Amino acid sequence: MMKICKSMLAAICSIMLMAVSFTTQADDKFTLQIKWVTQAQFAGYYVALDKGFYKDEGLDVTIKAGGPDIAPPQVIAGGGADILIEWMPAALASREKGLNLVNIAQPFKRSGMMLTCRKDSGINSPADFPNKTLGVWFYGNEYPFLSWMSKLGLATDGSDGGVTVLKQGFNVDPILQKQADCVSTMTYNEYWQVIDGGLSADELSVFSYEDQGVSTLEDGLYVLEENLSDPAFVDKAARFLRASMKGWEWATNNSDAAADIVLEYDMTGAQTEKHQRRMMGEINKLTANGGKLNVDDYQRTVDTLLGSDSDPVINKEPVGAWTHKVWDAAFGCLLYTSDAADE
Repeated sequence: MMKICKSMLAAICSIMLMAVSFTTQADDKFTLQIKWVTQAQFAGYYVALDKGFYKDEGLDVTIKAGGPDIAPPQVIAGGGADILIEWMPAALASREKGLNLVNIAQPFKRSGMMLTCRKDSGINSPADFPNKTLGVWFYGNEYPFLSWMSKLGLATDGSDGGVTVLKQGFNVDPILQKQADCVSTMTYNEYWQVIDGGLSADELSVFSYEDQGVSTLEDGLYVLEENLSDPAFVDKAARFLRASMKGWEWATNNSDAAADIVLEYDMTGAQTEKHQRRMMGEINKLTANGGKLNVDDYQRTVDTLLGSDSDPVINKEPVGAWTHKVWDAAFGCLLYTSDAADE
C-alpha cells in the first residue's frame, strides 16, 4: 500500500512539475507596428492573432495601430516595436538617413497607389498636370509622388508650368470640395471614399502608379539591421513571418470573414462592414504572389527612386537594405506554401 501511495505521489508531483513548467514557459513577446489604422490592409496579421497562429508559434504578439501622427520608423527607432510595416521608398529614405531598416519579407506584390482627378478640372492624362493642384500625403508617403513628378519634369513648388502640392490629410475632402484637382488615393480605400462622397467613376480620371510605370513596393516587413545578428531574434522573426503568411493565406481564402475579424479589433468603431469587406477584396489583388521579396521588384523600386532628375528620394544605391535570411529560416527556399486556407 505504501509503495502504491509513493508511486501515486511521485506521479502527481511529476504532473505538477510539468504544469509549472508549461505555465512558466511564457510565449516570446513580439511587437508589430502597422503603418496605418486598424483596417483590412493589415488583415493577415489580425487573422494570425485571432486564429492563434502566433500562439501556435510560441509568440505573444502585440499589434500597434498607426495613425496620421505616427511614423513607424520612429517607433522602431525608439524601441517601441520589433518589426514594422512600411512602404519601401520611406524605408530606404530612412536607411539613407541612418536608421538601418532591412526588408525581410514583402507580402504586398503590387502597389495600390493612385492619383484620382476630377475630369471637370481638365485632366485626362498626366500631360494636363501642369498648373494644377494635387493632393499629396506626407509622413513618408510623398516619396513615390515626388519621384513621379521628377520623372515628368514637373516642379512641385507651385511655380509656373509645375504643380502646386496640397498637403493632403488622410481624407478626400479636397477633391470633393474642389480645393484640389487631384488627390492621392489607394485602390482599396480613399478611391471608394471619393465614390461614396458623390463623384461617379465617369467623372474621374484615375492614374495608377502601376500603369504609369512609377510604382514602388508598399507594405513590406522591416526590422533593424543590428537585430539580424542575434539568432534568437531571427528565430522569433521567422516564427512571426510563418504565422503571418498563414494569416494572409487564410484571409485570401476567407475574404469576408477576414474583414469581420479586422472589425473586431477596431477599437475606434470607425470602420464599417461594407467598407472593410470591399477593402479586403481589393487587398487580395495586391497580395497575390507576395511574400518573399522579389529582387527584381526591389531593384525596380530603387531605379524609380534614383531615376529622378532632381530632388531624388534617395541619392545612392542602397546596400544591405533587404535579406532573405529570415524568410529562409521560416520556409527554407520556398516562395510560400500553406495549409491554412480553410482552418
